[in-house]
Amino acid sequence: MKRIIAALALSVFCAGLAIAADDIAFKAKNGDVKFPHKKHQQVVGDCKKCHEKGPGKIEGFGKDWAHGAKGCKGCHETMKKGPTKCGDCHKK
Repeated sequence: MKRIIAALALSVFCAGLAIAADDIAFKAKNGDVKFPHKKHQQVVGDCKKCHEKGPGKIEGFGKDWAHGAKGCKGCHETMKKGPTKCGDCHKK
C-alpha cells in the first residue's frame, strides 16, 4: 500500500512539473519557437484562455491555431503585448 501511495505521489509531482515547465520548444520549418510557459502563466493567469478544456495539450494546436485570432499571435495583438512578427518567435 505504501508503494502505491508513493507511486501516485510521484506521478502527481511529475505531472505538475510538466504542466509548469518554464519553457516549451515547438519545432517549425521556418525556425523553432521557444514558448515561455511559466511567464505566460504569471501574465495571463487564466489557463483556460489557451487550454479551453483544462490542463494538458491544446486541442487543435498547430500553425493555424498559433497564428489565428484565438492563438498566440491573436492574443499578442489583442493585448498589445508580446511578439507578432515572424522572426520575433521563430529562431533558426
